[in-house]
Amino acid sequence: MNTSMKIAGTLLASLVSLAAWAQGDDAEIRHGRYLIQTSGCNDCHTPGYMQKDGQVAESEWLTGDAMGWHGPWGTTYPANLRQLVQQMDEKTWLKRARQPMRPPMPAPSLRAMSDADLKAIYRYVRSLGAKGQPAPAYVPPGGQVATPYLDLTPKNLPVQVAQ
Repeated sequence: MNTSMKIAGTLLASLVSLAAWAQGDDAEIRHGRYLIQTSGCNDCHTPGYMQKDGQVAESEWLTGDAMGWHGPWGTTYPANLRQLVQQMDEKTWLKRARQPMRPPMPAPSLRAMSDADLKAIYRYVRSLGAKGQPAPAYVPPGGQVATPYLDLTPKNLPVQVAQ
């Protein structure tokens, strides 16, 4: 076999491998999109998503929100995930996703996801590219909240009986 044939064979094998890798990556991104849609991420991290019954363009997804969630923990804001993932590699994302988070973030649900699911989410969000502004900073209990917020403070709780 001459050198030209060897080079052509190597190039063809490389292209086939690259095509298979790209298809796998596309499938992973589609899976990440599916997880974002079915796990309720857009409910908080996409402005107006709940109010518009999910009828928000995908180009606007996951840009964070200035609507705060207020409770005994203080006031938290849904992060701009599109900016966040651009600032970290996949390993850092996995570590971050496994850490405790303030309410109302369903951190136990996120921690229960497999590494493969979390990687798919990361790759999907990263594929969207950075967009939007950072969410407002966390406000500790008793701090001055300057944005609109939803109050999740429990009311009319039963009296705890001392034992």
